[in-house]
Amino acid sequence: MDIKLNTNINMKNTINFLTSTDLESLEIFVQLKCHKDEAILLQALTKQYVSGNTSMMVVDLLGDFYDTKEFLHLEQISLIKNLLELGWIVQTSMMPTKVSELSNLELLNSAISLSSSFLKLLEVGSLDLVLPEIKEYNDHLEYLQDQFFKIDLAQKLNVIKHSFDDNSPNINRLKSKLTLLENRIKERIAATKVDIMLEGFFKEHGLEEKEQMLFLALLKEEYSGGDESIRDMTSLINLVSSDDYEKIKHRSLLEESGNLISKGLIDYDEMLTPFGGINRNFFIPEQILYKISHPNKKDKRKQKIKLDMLIGEQETFELIEPKKDLEEIVLNPKTEETLKALLKQVDKTVVNRLKDWGIKDKRKGIDARIIFYGAAGTGKTITALAIAKSMKKQIISFDCSKILSMYVGESEKNVRKIFDSYKELCLKTKSEPILLLNEADQFLSNRVTGNSSGSEKMHNQMQNIFLEQIERFDGILIATTNLLESIDKAFSRRFNYKIEFTKPTNEQRMKLWSKMLPLNLPSKETIDLEKLATFDLTGGQIEMIIKNTAYKIAVLDEPFFKTEDFVEQIEKEKKNMFDKEHKVGFF
Repeated sequence: MDIKLNTNINMKNTINFLTSTDLESLEIFVQLKCHKDEAILLQALTKQYVSGNTSMMVVDLLGDFYDTKEFLHLEQISLIKNLLELGWIVQTSMMPTKVSELSNLELLNSAISLSSSFLKLLEVGSLDLVLPEIKEYNDHLEYLQDQFFKIDLAQKLNVIKHSFDDNSPNINRLKSKLTLLENRIKERIAATKVDIMLEGFFKEHGLEEKEQMLFLALLKEEYSGGDESIRDMTSLINLVSSDDYEKIKHRSLLEESGNLISKGLIDYDEMLTPFGGINRNFFIPEQILYKISHPNKKDKRKQKIKLDMLIGEQETFELIEPKKDLEEIVLNPKTEETLKALLKQVDKTVVNRLKDWGIKDKRKGIDARIIFYGAAGTGKTITALAIAKSMKKQIISFDCSKILSMYVGESEKNVRKIFDSYKELCLKTKSEPILLLNEADQFLSNRVTGNSSGSEKMHNQMQNIFLEQIERFDGILIATTNLLESIDKAFSRRFNYKIEFTKPTNEQRMKLWSKMLPLNLPSKETIDLEKLATFDLTGGQIEMIIKNTAYKIAVLDEPFFKTEDFVEQIEKEKKNMFDKEHKVGFF
């Protein structure tokens, strides 16, 4: 009966507004804070709304009350503008324009409808914020309920900023509500005698008010399992910023050097956007979430150990820190296009979609087995590092050229050890670094058939074990090799991506010289990059020549660089056939 009674009262408010001939006498008129003529327009829109017409053209609405033949309706467009500013009506276009930026004639032929705020006011009779009582919090869930309500209000404020000026009544109304709620939360915290876990957590890590807001917004996403619309950097920064200046200033809160990320309180995944850019999606790590979700329990689960600590305790792998993004590396356009397609296919969203379709096993994460092949110095290793940086993954490297000398007599045992050690690192660190097998020719070359020596049999045995491990590998593995032609077909089938790295063209060599030559090299002449680019060199060779030239010039009394200094080193190295003698893994 209570519910029915309340419904009748709510509908009574609506009916009174619809049927009234003296709108100024209604209690709701005080709440509207508008002129009588504006209230009459609202009444007309409401009549249309309850008849099933949710939107109406401005010209039609004004035409019902003002003479269009004498153009008197044009003088009343300001009534519509004021109702928009008050937030009682909204534009129904896909991309609403701020009222102050909208011309009268543009508005005249726009469609409008009643706002949710007006409909709520009409039904409830008031938009006053119902604040929680000033009493102590019984538990952290009550505290979170108020904090999440604050995030909701902040999100609403952020949405309407796009359609209203900063000092519009609609924005001021929401700002006032947000301030009242923030003060009430502080009063309840002060009244609470027991410790509130999150408040202690914020103090422990020295989080400022804006940082707390960002953390709470992500926590709300973790708890609610919503549409994750607030996880990206732009949405989070907008939430704590009131203008463009603050948006720039507050980006530092979500950078690597900020408290939230540097202290491991939040983390992020990097996703490729449909336009080829990279977007960060932020989240709260599992161990932090557990601590907050179970404030009275000690986390007895195994804590994540940092990968660099474990790498320092063993001799199998090397942890490499990626320095360059994919965009910074000069590559053949086809190779670059293939790599971007690869990144899209291993994107988390795409992988989840494939799992939903039943194409991929739901129990497995992102996995890919990749071969980079091409001449030495064409950029295979540095590209592998760039992919790791683009995916925000760590990368550990194993130098396959050492495999024979290291494991003579114990090949089967020790080849397995490479992959067993990788799995152990993943388990202990609760991460999945990319495994880079550099110079993997030893593993991938054709197996010997027919009569073979003992060393050849050992080599075949080692390759069979490697083949078995590749088949069972979960994660992202990149193997680099100089020649694809010598790869055993059985291995080739196990790799789902085979990407060729060709020697750079003249145009690409120009870019390489331009990128690699330091800007502060002392010179009395302009270095002729066009001439240097005519020499058929790889990126690795160009880097070596620049270094060799620099060492030669550095010992001179007048250390000035000339184009001929570089040419001299090029000719010298070409005579020594250094490309055949040395394998350079840069660029």
